[in-house]
Amino acid sequence: METYMTPEEARAVKAKTAKPMLWVGIVGIVMLFAGLTSAYIVRQAEGNWLYFDLPDTFYISTAVIVASSLTMAAAQFAIKRDQLSLSTIMLFATLVLGLAFAWLQFKAWGELVEAGVYFAGRESNPSGSFLYALSGLHLAHLGGGLIALVFTSVKSILKKYSAEDHTGIGVAATYWHFLDILWIYLLLFLVFIR
Repeated sequence: METYMTPEEARAVKAKTAKPMLWVGIVGIVMLFAGLTSAYIVRQAEGNWLYFDLPDTFYISTAVIVASSLTMAAAQFAIKRDQLSLSTIMLFATLVLGLAFAWLQFKAWGELVEAGVYFAGRESNPSGSFLYALSGLHLAHLGGGLIALVFTSVKSILKKYSAEDHTGIGVAATYWHFLDILWIYLLLFLVFIR
């Protein structure tokens, strides 16, 4: 005998599994970056380490990603009050700020190259390689967040969310806030572990 779920039951199952799966992914990402920052410290202690100033663009990008977390929090706040239009605007603002953050990361890498800090090659140094790897992996994970934001924004435009059903926005927001915290950790790590 086949049993079918009602749309409400299907939404409840989806909501129940989405956040735990997200947290499993976040734990994996935390382990990846914990391993890389540990390797950074171990490799730094071996010597042959180039010391250089981080481009100011990294600090500007930090302000942008913090602002994007605020707009994402505003989107969550709005949807919980059934203010779908405001939530959609805030999701779109978060997406624009996320794209600005990505652009600023590429700009910072260009400034590093101009300063003679390379990812690989004869003129590279492990310190520069680690910087590119850490910021590049963060940017790759941010790419996943941007895809989630596009998907969530489109669903919001199509009025698929409401105060009762906004799991997608909640999951995207949790991941986005995590990316914000991760970037702040990486920046502080790179500033103070020199």
